[in-house]
Amino acid sequence: MPAGDNAPVALVCAMPMELTPLAKRLGLRKDTVAGVPMRTGDLDGRPVVALATGMGTELATASTERLLDAVTPAHLVVFGITGAVDDDIEIGALVRPEVVIFSETGAEHRPVPLGDDPVHGTMWTTNVMTPAAELPALVERGVVSLDMETAAIAASCERRGVPWSVVRAISDRATDDTIDDEVFRLAHQDGRPNPRAIARFAGRHPLKLLRLAAMGAGARRATIAAAEAAIAGARTLPR
Repeated sequence: MPAGDNAPVALVCAMPMELTPLAKRLGLRKDTVAGVPMRTGDLDGRPVVALATGMGTELATASTERLLDAVTPAHLVVFGITGAVDDDIEIGALVRPEVVIFSETGAEHRPVPLGDDPVHGTMWTTNVMTPAAELPALVERGVVSLDMETAAIAASCERRGVPWSVVRAISDRATDDTIDDEVFRLAHQDGRPNPRAIARFAGRHPLKLLRLAAMGAGARRATIAAAEAAIAGARTLPR
């Protein structure tokens, strides 16, 4: 798909669970473009491609680079879920950051605002679980949410000269200690559930299952909010 007047919009998330509601709403089909599996379709007559990269900056970089080798989008929108750094933000609330920072290097990336929606705060991209003791310092820096892919996707876009934006929705809070390394390993890095890890966790922590169920409900609510916001934002992009 070459660049030009009819260049597609790319919609990129980390996990299949984030991609599913967006693909359903747009009626996207499974496809392969230049050897890269993705979803394709259109939004109001404009071509759309969509892709789940997998979790973490390494997979996000590799998948985004493959996408941009196969497709030259007019714009790329990052969407999906993100974790709040304090208790004041509602589950499902949208986050449109003014800046995204990669924790390992300090590199800053500034997204293009989508339409007239205001941008606010900093999104912190990190590959590790952030200890609760580190959260106050992040809040002081203006960080409002944590994610694991956005800065990497942004860096790939900026190297290619592709404008990008991001809208994510809050699925959990880093302050509630629900997510730790063991919980994180309940999914494979590509976002698919890890049945063996889930079975081990259920045997070791049966009382935590209710909290995880509640977290799952929050994540589903957030994935829908993020997908709807990404679609609405894509509609505002110039043709």
